[in-house]
Amino acid sequence: MKKVYIKSYGCQMNVYDSGRMIDLLKPLGYEPQANYPGADIVILNTCHIREKADEKLFSDLGRIRPYQEEKSDSGRRMLVIVAGCVGQAQGGEIIKRTPYVDIVLGPQTYHRLPEMIARALRTVDGKGIVDTEFPLETKFDSLPEMSEGVGPSAFLSIQEGCDKFCTFCVVPYTRGAEFSRPVQDVLREAQSLADKGVKEITLLGQNVNAYHGIDPQGGKEWGLGRLLEKLSDIKGVERLRYMTSHPRDMDEDLILAHRDLPKVMPFLHLPVQSGSDRILEAMNRKHKAALYFEIIQKLREVRPDIALSSDFIVGFPGETEADFEATLNLVRDVKFHMAYSFKYSPRPGTPGSAMESQVPEEVKSERLSCLQDLLISHQIEVNQKMIGQRTSVLLDRQGKREGQYLGRNPYMQSVYVEANPRLWGQIVEVDITDAFQNSLTGKIVVEERVIEAA
Repeated sequence: MKKVYIKSYGCQMNVYDSGRMIDLLKPLGYEPQANYPGADIVILNTCHIREKADEKLFSDLGRIRPYQEEKSDSGRRMLVIVAGCVGQAQGGEIIKRTPYVDIVLGPQTYHRLPEMIARALRTVDGKGIVDTEFPLETKFDSLPEMSEGVGPSAFLSIQEGCDKFCTFCVVPYTRGAEFSRPVQDVLREAQSLADKGVKEITLLGQNVNAYHGIDPQGGKEWGLGRLLEKLSDIKGVERLRYMTSHPRDMDEDLILAHRDLPKVMPFLHLPVQSGSDRILEAMNRKHKAALYFEIIQKLREVRPDIALSSDFIVGFPGETEADFEATLNLVRDVKFHMAYSFKYSPRPGTPGSAMESQVPEEVKSERLSCLQDLLISHQIEVNQKMIGQRTSVLLDRQGKREGQYLGRNPYMQSVYVEANPRLWGQIVEVDITDAFQNSLTGKIVVEERVIEAA
């Protein structure tokens, strides 16, 4: 049996794409393995969003190279493949800098991976293959059914690309224009996941709440709220989540889905990036802080216990102390359950990278530290309030110790428990006993029944 190793960088979309690449390679006789030494194919599925993405890639390629040479010396071959958004953005430059890379492909062409591998294995001149076009056909039409190896929680990609063109972001250039999968395709894949025992489905998209899939029966477009309503009818699926969203696409149907659909979990990741209207305009977010607050208020009216998460960028070009203070004030007002925060890093080819008034690195570092201290204090406060509460947890991972399992409650909080192995993959009730910055611990509630003798 041939072996393939895939490393996923960045977002959940990459994790999903890596799983689909495994599905594509299984019919060719490849099985996944946990590390790259000894692998016949190594795939680095890259992300281009964060700072120094290309440096991380080339560093990993440098570590892989000796194993590729070792295999070559023994008369065998290790194909090295760069996939994902860095591959899309840098294409031939990767081959030029690291000529031992066999294939470079973008996130829209990985459905052609088997064909590329066959071509690479026939290649004797060492010339790498680059496929970073945006094909006319959608890759989803060419992907096989998801493998049997899914767990109790799974991702389902329903939307790709973005038309928003935020000035800091490369997604429109690496993932392309917004595309929504047809309703029937999504429902078919969700039913397939349910048939394999999946209890929780997370719908994915670069801008998932911009979903506008076509219903083939009526020919009308469905928004995400309507899609969630239909997915809620699938037997066996107990939980539905979605990410990542944009404030401008939080319509009334989607907000009401949090009220009306019990399977939609009370958690929303809604990036705002900044609390300053001036910076939001410079970022081309096309909304103001007031709209964000209005959405949060509506959500809390229909689902008072909803947990909120967000993304923040500090040190965007031209950000003043007053702008940064506006971000801190937004955080103080909303009190997020969790959040991701980053220093602004110029991405090549984006308008933000050419802007004047770049913020000094030391200022960005100070602001990030200040923001993260505030975010962490809120997260700890939220977690502490869970002590003594009872919550449902889907156990889908093993913990650090023997007999320990880990899962997430409806609010996306990680919960550790001691559990019988038979409970893996089940939703259990847990009494929370302790809380930390990033997780909770608790005890599974055991119902005792007294059976009277006849």
